[in-house]
Amino acid sequence: MLKLRLFPWSGSVPGGLKLWVTLLTLSFVAWALKGHLAGLRSLTISTLGWWWLMLALGLSWLSLVVNAVSWRVLVLWLGHGTGQTPLLPLYLSSNLLKYLPGGIWHFVKRVRALAPSIGTGPALVSVLLEPMVMAVAALLWVPFGGFQGGLALLAPLPALLLLPRWREPLLRRLERQRLRQLNRVQDDSSGVLTEPEQYGSGRDGYPWSPLLAELLFVACRFSGFWACLHVFGLNQVLPITAWLAAFALAWTAGLVVPAAPGGLGVFEAMLLLRLGQSVPEAPLLAVALSYRLVVTLADVLAAGGVWADRVLSARWLVPKS
Repeated sequence: MLKLRLFPWSGSVPGGLKLWVTLLTLSFVAWALKGHLAGLRSLTISTLGWWWLMLALGLSWLSLVVNAVSWRVLVLWLGHGTGQTPLLPLYLSSNLLKYLPGGIWHFVKRVRALAPSIGTGPALVSVLLEPMVMAVAALLWVPFGGFQGGLALLAPLPALLLLPRWREPLLRRLERQRLRQLNRVQDDSSGVLTEPEQYGSGRDGYPWSPLLAELLFVACRFSGFWACLHVFGLNQVLPITAWLAAFALAWTAGLVVPAAPGGLGVFEAMLLLRLGQSVPEAPLLAVALSYRLVVTLADVLAAGGVWADRVLSARWLVPKS
């Protein structure tokens, strides 16, 4: 996922801010695992629990499909069409690349695929604006958990960044940064991405339809997490709205904080920090780890499904001699 450059001085940190955040969050999770090793060993998964895990896997896969549809809604909202590029298969097949070192290769693939059809600028905007809308959508779910010491009042404020007066300058800055970064990693066969004729989305309105689509995506993503809670019996410890608020906050942190690809460590650490005082930590750790495994498997299944569909379609469409 895209990590927005919130800290301009991060490049001056020895080794980079991403490395240190990754080390700190993974160390924190490892420390928590060590401290609750006995509790984790005592946990067992019943037959019903395995069915809940299967449901979590299915719901996580469904959330990826909803996410791909949300991206298509965003591309259409930008008003450039989609050209000849099938966006849903492109999104699902490229999503697995986010786990590669660097965390940008899924964006590279999408921009390379879209740029010839709709232009470099619109292609870049489509991959830059998407995580912004996702983060805003996730934070809009946080107030459902109650006042939370004022957090319910602060969480919706990032939605103001999607107003044109704030969105467009930020997009133009991010476009220039990403264009330089993507051209540095281009190989000779793919060519260099050309400078867009204009930077920014070119839209004056608020992205209501993409935001609504991403709200649905976050809800689907949470449903997979909710199924994982049933595996270890934590679903009754807190109201579902409290779980939703904590999940949305942790998921947003994993999206925007520069760290390991896929937000590995950040999501888990934020979840523990947010709920560690009100929820038994050993089962909570088990939920976080099982959810991480489930969503990773869902990414593999989604990409594998697209690959299998292409292979079978090509085989069926080849005329027999």
